[in-house]
Formats: sequence, C-alpha cells, structure tokens
Amino acid sequence: MTRLAVLGDIHGHWTDADAPMLDKLGYDAVLVVGDLAGLRFAGTLKVARGLSALRTPTLVMPGNHDATHPMQLLAHVAGRPRLGDPLRPVQSRRLEALHDALGPCVVAAYSRHAVGDLTVIAARPHSMGGPHLAFPAMLDSYWGVDSLERSATRLCELVDGAGTEDLVFLAHNGPTGLGEHATSIWGCDFRAEMGDWGDPDLAQAVAHAKAQGHRVRAVVAGHMHRRARGGASRTWLVERDGTAYVNTAEVPRVRRGRHHHVVVEVDAERVQVEDRWETG
Repeated sequence: MTRLAVLGDIHGHWTDADAPMLDKLGYDAVLVVGDLAGLRFAGTLKVARGLSALRTPTLVMPGNHDATHPMQLLAHVAGRPRLGDPLRPVQSRRLEALHDALGPCVVAAYSRHAVGDLTVIAARPHSMGGPHLAFPAMLDSYWGVDSLERSATRLCELVDGAGTEDLVFLAHNGPTGLGEHATSIWGCDFRAEMGDWGDPDLAQAVAHAKAQGHRVRAVVAGHMHRRARGGASRTWLVERDGTAYVNTAEVPRVRRGRHHHVVVEVDAERVQVEDRWETG
C-alpha cells in the first residue's frame, strides 16, 4: 500500500506543529497542491520555509499565487494574460526564491516521481483554470510550453515514460469533464453562466494514460475552494471509471487548533480517500 498526505490550498494556514504532525503519521509522501499563501510573496516564502522542515518526501505543485505578481493575476482575470509578460523576470526570480525556501521539498511541475508502488505525474504549474493558459511567458521560458496543446503533449510524454502501471496525477487545478455547476468539483462559481473550470490539458493526459493501459488511481488538486461563493459546499470527491478525483482545497485548513489534510491510500485493489483533522 502507498499512503499519501495531500495538502490543499494552504493560503498561509501553516504552523510549526504541521511538519512534525505529518511526519509522525508515516506517509510515503506529502503532496502539496499549491497556493501556499495569497498576494504577498513574503507569506509564500514563510510557508515554504515551514514545509522545508518536513522529513517525509514532499512534492510541491506551484499554484497561481505562488511566485506570481499581483498584476499578472489581474491581467489574466481581465482576459489579457499577455499584459503580464513584462513581469516574467520578476516571476522567474520569485520562483528561484521559492525553490531555495523549500529546501529538500521538490517543486513538482511537468515532472514524474516514483512514490511507493506508484508514479506521480506532476501537471501544469500556476494554473488558474478554464480555457486559457495562465502566465504563458513564464511557462514558455521555463518549460517550453506556450499553449494548452503543447502542455497536453508534455503531460502525455510524461505518462509514456512512467515506470509503473498505477499513476496519481498531482495538479493545482483539476481536469475538465466533471461538471458545469457552480458547486461541481471544479465548476465555476464566479460567473452567472457557471461552467466547467477544469484544465483541458490535464483531462487529455488522464485520458491518454488510460488509453495506454495505465490505471489512474487518483487525481489530486485544489484551486477551487470547497466552499463556493455564497457559502454553498462544493463536491470534493468524485469516483469515475476507477479514478478518484479529489479536491483538497479546504480553506482555511487550520480551524480551532485542528489541522486538515487528505489521506489517499492506494493498494492493488482499491483507493481510499478521507479527510483528516489533526489536533496541532
């Protein structure tokens, strides 16, 4: 059995109790889906330094808030992501600082990792969801990805090189195809027309993996917080065609001294997913 601890969007909710708490639970790896803090990069580095204390192997997927400049976020929200291109050098420097602050933790993006009996495929970093590529200049300069089509190709190439039958995908945002309602697992809750706000490149990679005979045991992500706008609860777990799709973004993850993470246990026969609240 392979046991994974998955941390949803942390958004600054990390304390000195978290690393020893997770280490003592004996996981094979800790997966972090991103958004370590919010708009202030100093907060991101503070959480990253806290994560660096983990002794358990840890993979960190950069979220849309991680290493980005607020003006880049605004440009994307306005539907003109190329307006943020001049800030790519700032984002690049911040990403290097994030690497340094995370210490032994691995910044996982467009990468493949052996964990127990599984291969973890780390998907596209800095996703903001929906039909457009976020931060294209940064993705192009770092990973050679300048379109959603190229991103899907990169992810499929990672799948093709996987050394195990069983795969888990780690992403910031989840894949398309799981519902168009505001409270769907990765549905849009900030537009009147709602819609599916998943990542199409990730959906293509998952479909490709299955077509190639892999068992995609789980897809873990966050980004769209479990509490949707208006206070409604978002669907956080969907099981479809043998795959557990898990939205781990319980925000805030620390409440009244209790610390949240999701446990994903995978063996040859089944996948078990549960919310876990530990007293810090």
